[in-house]
Amino acid sequence: MKQNILLLLICIGLLFLPFLLIKEKHDTKNAPELKLDVEVDCPILIEVKGEQKSIPLETYVLGVVAAEMPISFHEEALKAQSIAARTYVLRETNYGDKAISKTVQKQVYASEEERKKRWGASFPEYEEKLKKVVASTEGEIVVYKDQLITAMFFSTSNGQTESAKNYSGYSIPYLVSVPSQEEELYAPNVNKQFEFTKKEWANAFGLKWTEGIAKTYRFTKTDSNRIKSIEMVGKTWTGREVRTLLGLPSTDFKISFQEEKVVVETVGYGHGVGMSQYGAEVLANDSVGAHDILLHYYKGTEIKSFSACLKSPTNAKNSN
Repeated sequence: MKQNILLLLICIGLLFLPFLLIKEKHDTKNAPELKLDVEVDCPILIEVKGEQKSIPLETYVLGVVAAEMPISFHEEALKAQSIAARTYVLRETNYGDKAISKTVQKQVYASEEERKKRWGASFPEYEEKLKKVVASTEGEIVVYKDQLITAMFFSTSNGQTESAKNYSGYSIPYLVSVPSQEEELYAPNVNKQFEFTKKEWANAFGLKWTEGIAKTYRFTKTDSNRIKSIEMVGKTWTGREVRTLLGLPSTDFKISFQEEKVVVETVGYGHGVGMSQYGAEVLANDSVGAHDILLHYYKGTEIKSFSACLKSPTNAKNSN
């Protein structure tokens, strides 16, 4: 009994994304499965930590899109973000049964008051744009074998998204590496450079600087050109660990040990798994519709329409 409880707690803990990926467990017995035909309240209300009142699902989705994607983006990219955000919160909260935080570890949410502050005089125009976008996708979700997917997304790619396998060690069939190119046409600062003194560099890794650090430096890469691991003076760190220790925007980085400093050049922004937001913008401006954008980034999935009242999925109408 204790073992079963422990397994259940582990499964629940693994749902916390994007920094903790779940292993897709449709082939195991202990999966915290979220079926699309569960009994849920109508309408669905989302409890957001830090907000005084629960928020209707579609209102919540609007607030997430406002916080997570530039309002200047193409409507089809905004639609794709709306569907991804709706899918993510339904799975994360078990259809509104649990609260969700409004942080980058989950989904950032901007209330109406926060949107007014951010957009100023443009608030009426931008709010109307988003309302139309979200309304046009109302109830639409992304599913894999009729289960809500973990709809991970991130800002900017290095030309190829990362697979869940490379990121976490767990394979998820719809989170595989796919091309996401030409984002530099729309994304600011795809390439960045950081400089560290040798002391700063060593301190970040809990080391004392010696020339042996540079001489023993080795690295391995994933097939998406991101750093899998680095080695220095007999110690090893994953690319994700290095990104955190140095505060880097991505795990696609190149390290150069120079005479007085260490230079790190990075490409992209974010964990790299799932939908690239600037990649979605590239596709949208190439006349790719929201559904096809999502199907590009989440392989083998389907877009379906969900009704909290009907409690069943149907194939979504193609709005592209």
